[in-house]
Amino acid sequence: MSAPRDYNAAVAALNTLQSNFSIVEAIKKLGPGWNQQALPEMREWARRIGYEPSDFDILNPVHIAGTKGKGSTSAFVSSILSQYLPTKKSIHAERLPSTVGLYTSPHLRFVRERIKIDNQPISEEKFAKYFWELWDRYEKSESATTDFNSRNSSAKPVYFHYLTLMALHCYLEEKVGSAIIECGIGGEYDTTNILEKPSITGVTSLGIDHESMLGNTIESIAWHKAGIFKPDVPAFTAPQPDSALKVLHDRAKERRTELHVVQRHSSIADIQLGLQGDFQQINASLAIAVAAQHLHRLGYSGLPDPYDQKSALPEEFIAGLKNARLGGRCEMRPDSKQSGLTWYIDGGHTLESIEVAAKWFATSASKSPSASPTLASSGVRVLIFNQQTRDAGTLARRLHSTLAAALNDHHPFSHAIFCPNVTYKDAGYKADLVSMNTNAHDVASLKVQNDLAATWDEIDHDSSVHVASTIEEAVAHARSIAEIEGDRVDVMCTGSLHLVGGLIEVLESEMEKLSL
Repeated sequence: MSAPRDYNAAVAALNTLQSNFSIVEAIKKLGPGWNQQALPEMREWARRIGYEPSDFDILNPVHIAGTKGKGSTSAFVSSILSQYLPTKKSIHAERLPSTVGLYTSPHLRFVRERIKIDNQPISEEKFAKYFWELWDRYEKSESATTDFNSRNSSAKPVYFHYLTLMALHCYLEEKVGSAIIECGIGGEYDTTNILEKPSITGVTSLGIDHESMLGNTIESIAWHKAGIFKPDVPAFTAPQPDSALKVLHDRAKERRTELHVVQRHSSIADIQLGLQGDFQQINASLAIAVAAQHLHRLGYSGLPDPYDQKSALPEEFIAGLKNARLGGRCEMRPDSKQSGLTWYIDGGHTLESIEVAAKWFATSASKSPSASPTLASSGVRVLIFNQQTRDAGTLARRLHSTLAAALNDHHPFSHAIFCPNVTYKDAGYKADLVSMNTNAHDVASLKVQNDLAATWDEIDHDSSVHVASTIEEAVAHARSIAEIEGDRVDVMCTGSLHLVGGLIEVLESEMEKLSL
């Protein structure tokens, strides 16, 4: 009897391609530039499944890099394009495929969320189909002699490489008309930079992150992100610090293209964006310019001027901005079990993004229908936080200081709960949420969480601090606080998209069970 080849089997096989913690740490110690062989390897991996990098040009790729907002910007672009590509508003429309692909990372509940068509994750059946097609091609080529010095001893690419090639393969097979591709880490040596001639490139706001791989200066970060620029391919960027902007312009000149800086669009303030947070206005503005230029290159008319942030927006652009969705980013939802409890969810994981998340929480909570005129006394505020792989203590301190200032309250949370990214007590991680890139001993011993609890107790001794062993336990504890302490409880969950993904898994699984 042959082994099953369904979606669950595909996810289990995919997880075998994850690098374990020790390998990830060893790679980080090599410093910026360690990944210079990534693209030669990716080209060879592509050839082993029957593709040349130029084959992906037919997807009309839109390539997005950046530190903050690249997922949001990609989602805005995809949503705008989806308003156009199924129509006949292009002079080339009769020969243009009518679907939009969106490849982003990480996922929240299901790995297939990374590969979307027309803003919906591909089905389990399609995921399994394309996963096993690549798997079989690599199996058949395993014994073939390769002429590159791969750092991967496996006969298959590692996790992110595999998913990137699988997404491109899926989009080719599904005849996707435009594919928005979000970079993973950096740009110059990023797996997605296998794209040779994208339609447009864009760089979102820059900040310090992934220092071991990209360097610890904004200039070094900018150099890596600008690696996606290609000759004669229009390039756009959000406003950046002067030193970063100089590097981006220099790199654009080096790559024989012209870089355009996109300011906030004059119409944005009047649009109810589909993604919450004031900071999304610059992401949406960048998306307008990128989408307009892309559609122009495809032959569409009646578009806003991508170089003029005061040009009128057609109804398709407005609808696209309103309808954009991206889970786990400034997401607010009422609890399904405990009345009066509201979840504020954002996967802020850098100093800049945690500050943005804190400001969004302060603003959104103050606008809640149940908020009192004075936010500082408007109810109980609870924090659920984790960051397993970065400087968790520094992030927690920044979160506290930002909220204390925004709320004018040195005691921003009555309760602070710290837990690992383990979803369930009995089942542990669902297969889609398994991560081998963390220190297993630290996770099991709750070392990071106990350190965070000590840090929080030091900076806010009045807060009641708790350590939970799972996300499920943290959710239950937040609900018990709401049941005991009042009619209104606002719970902020932040610090890691893996934490956010586990939280959403717990909440939505409960709702699915209730609907049965």
